[in-house]
Amino acid sequence: MSAEELQDIDESLYELHKIIVDPKQSFIRIDKFLMTKLERVTRNKIQKAIKNEEVKVNDKIIKSNYKVRPNDIISFLLPKPSTETSGVIAENIPLDIKYEDDDLLVVYKPPGMVVHPGFGNKTGTLVNALAHYFKEIELPVKEGNLSDRPGLVHRIDKDTSGVLVIAKTEEAMSHLGKQFYNHTVERKYQALVWGSPEETSDTIETYIGRDPSNRTRFMAFTEEEEGKHAITHYKVLEDLYYVSLIECQLETGRTHQIRVHLKHIGHPLFNDAKYNGDRIVKGTVFSKYKTFVENNFKILNRQALHAKSLGFIHPRTGEKMYFETDLPDDMMQCLERWKKYLSGRKSHEK
Repeated sequence: MSAEELQDIDESLYELHKIIVDPKQSFIRIDKFLMTKLERVTRNKIQKAIKNEEVKVNDKIIKSNYKVRPNDIISFLLPKPSTETSGVIAENIPLDIKYEDDDLLVVYKPPGMVVHPGFGNKTGTLVNALAHYFKEIELPVKEGNLSDRPGLVHRIDKDTSGVLVIAKTEEAMSHLGKQFYNHTVERKYQALVWGSPEETSDTIETYIGRDPSNRTRFMAFTEEEEGKHAITHYKVLEDLYYVSLIECQLETGRTHQIRVHLKHIGHPLFNDAKYNGDRIVKGTVFSKYKTFVENNFKILNRQALHAKSLGFIHPRTGEKMYFETDLPDDMMQCLERWKKYLSGRKSHEK
C-alpha cells in the first residue's frame, strides 16, 4: 500500500492493518487466513472488504480466491472498534440536513457540537442525534459499525463548523470509506488566520506528531520518524493585514492538520486557544486595539475554521456529489469587523 493511498484517512475512525505472512505458512484462502488473525471481524466483513478492493497483497488488489503465500505482505483498512459509542444514547437533537437519499445524508455540523461520544461527552453529540434520527426513519441497522457509530465516515473538531457525509447503509459506509482511503474526496476549508502569509498560495508539507511537551496537541516535524506525512494547500482569499481569510485544501487527513500547519508557518488560526491563536499575534498591544481584538474573541469564541465544501462519488449511482456551505455567522461578523477596522485605519492614515 503506497503512502498516497493512506493520506486521506480519518485516523480517529479508521486504522491500517498490516500482516506479514510467516515464511512457513501453507497456502490458504485469504479470507480464512484473515479470520485467524483478526478478532471480532466476521468472515462476511472480510469478504466484503476484498470485493470492495480494500485488501491488498504486496501492494496489489487481489480476488477472494487468492491464497496467501509465505512472506506475503497483506494490508487493509478497517473501521476502529468504538468503545466510546457502544450502546450510544439516542437523543432528539435537530439535524441540519442538506441532502438525503436512501444511501447517505449530508449534514451541517454547527460549531460547538462534538461529533461522537467520548470521555466527558456521552451525550449531545452528532452521533447521539444520528442514532435518534435513524431510529425515527426505521433505518435497518444490523451490523456493528453502523450501530456503534451511526453512519460516521469522517469527522471534524468540536469547534470547527461545516459539512459531513453520513452513510445510511454498510455498503455506503464501505464505499465512502474507500474514497477517503484512496485520497479521492475533495475537502476545502476556510480559515481566518493571524497576519498575512508571505505567499498568496503555497503548499505546506511536513510530518505531524504529538507535541512532546503537551500530549493533547500536535506539532509539525521535518523528520519522518517524528510523525506522519501531511500536506496542506492554501491560498489567500482576503488579506486584511492583521488577519487573512484563506482557503485550505487537504491532501492528507491528519488530526488538527490545518491548525498545526498554519501555526507552523507563523499564522495560527484566529482564537485557536490550543495553538496560540487566542492572543495578539499581529498588531500593537495598546489598549484600544487590544479591546477590539478581545471583543472579536467574544464574537468568535472558537478557532476560526469552517469545513466549507465536500465532494465525493455517490456510492450507488457513481454521480459526482458536491456540497458547499457559507461561512457561519460568527466568522462572518468577525471578518466584517476586521474589514471596517482596516478601512478606518487607512482613512486615518490619509
